[in-house]
Amino acid sequence: MTFSGEGQGPALVPGRDCGTCSLCCILPDIAEFDKPANQPCRHCVVGGGCDSYDVRPSTCRDFFCLWRMDATLGPEWEPSVSRMMLYGQGPQLTVLVEPEAGAIWREERYLGWLEARARALKPQGGYVVVYAGEEVSVVKG
Repeated sequence: MTFSGEGQGPALVPGRDCGTCSLCCILPDIAEFDKPANQPCRHCVVGGGCDSYDVRPSTCRDFFCLWRMDATLGPEWEPSVSRMMLYGQGPQLTVLVEPEAGAIWREERYLGWLEARARALKPQGGYVVVYAGEEVSVVKG
């Protein structure tokens, strides 16, 4: 994760915001809310937003998907377009895919980039893992 300065939070790409996207409230499991993966958080507002935004836990407060933080990701990676949410955890890149769009990550416009990222992460012991519904795949680089 890239930080813009101590106490200032992550450096975000100017002009990119969440808009109506709520994938981070739907796709991951969130322990603080006892929320399983692929189900909306009970605080998620249809059309984007959170009804507990001002008191949300640090897990939510500190999270930004990779599309918000990485200017090299093109418009095809916007979560509303790709139907995927990407985030880094150390040398690992995690990709969460909407269950209804399960195979979209295998399309060349995405797979080529994911394979390149897997190759770049490998020397650091990293990898790319994709969760698409019940399917879990490690991308070979």
